Amino acid sequence: MSALPEIRDLVLRHVGRPTPPGLVLHRGDTPTEPMPGQSSPIFALVAQGAKHAVLGDRVFSYRAGQFVVASLELPVIAHVSEASPAEPYLVLGLALRPPLIADLLLDAPPGRGEPAAGIAVSAASDDLLDAVVRLLRLLDRPDDQRVLWAGVERELVWRLLTGEQGGTVRQIGVADGNVVQIERAIRWIREHHADLFRVEDVARVAGMSVTSLHRHFRAATTMTPIQFQKVIRLQEARARLLAEPGDVAAVGFAVGYESASQFSREYRRLFGLPPGQDAARLSRLDPAQLADV
Repeated sequence: MSALPEIRDLVLRHVGRPTPPGLVLHRGDTPTEPMPGQSSPIFALVAQGAKHAVLGDRVFSYRAGQFVVASLELPVIAHVSEASPAEPYLVLGLALRPPLIADLLLDAPPGRGEPAAGIAVSAASDDLLDAVVRLLRLLDRPDDQRVLWAGVERELVWRLLTGEQGGTVRQIGVADGNVVQIERAIRWIREHHADLFRVEDVARVAGMSVTSLHRHFRAATTMTPIQFQKVIRLQEARARLLAEPGDVAAVGFAVGYESASQFSREYRRLFGLPPGQDAARLSRLDPAQLADV
């Protein structure tokens, strides 16, 4: 991992400055609270510090030298677990572009055919770190950046596509097939999170059999469609309570719960406190502790 110290220094130097489209650099000086968020098709490499994320019943912890890739918009709950002013949490994120991945798939080895996870964590190989550091060096060389950026980005994505988590990355570039159907199901559940529905309704929207939907949906999200709906409801409830603390029962009803006690019980199971107490506690925290970095 000889490239990692240079990656850390480059992220530190350029954080807060303009970056090319698709590249995001973040710094966090304090640990943060577990907060709901949405993953997106992205590659993120931790250069320093550590982060902890939960998706359904899966826990992902990653630190310096490790990366996360996501292929779908998934409801994660994440927080920075190691950070200080002396040793801040440093991460770079690069959006994974479907057209680029689709083009690279023409030359990539065939996939295994099994459904891949929608989010995955791995240790970065030396070849991947080498591509990352050369991409970041271009931030100091605008003339070189204009000519060389696309080529180095292409190499970096190729390393991901042919690496341990290639199945997750491959999904982003496939224009048809199961991943598109699962995306359709996810979008529909988000739009109807407050409604009662049957799994058969989701399968029909996705254009899949119920059996196939269950298999591929769970592989991608770690959850069943009904469990996914519950997480979306609870994330929406927390966002509402943070924005406008008030009538907890009304918030529960607004996101689809018919029982205030069930809402409180499931909210506490996910976030650790009943909704009213959780909202009150978060309102007293420094905003930096609520940031998603």
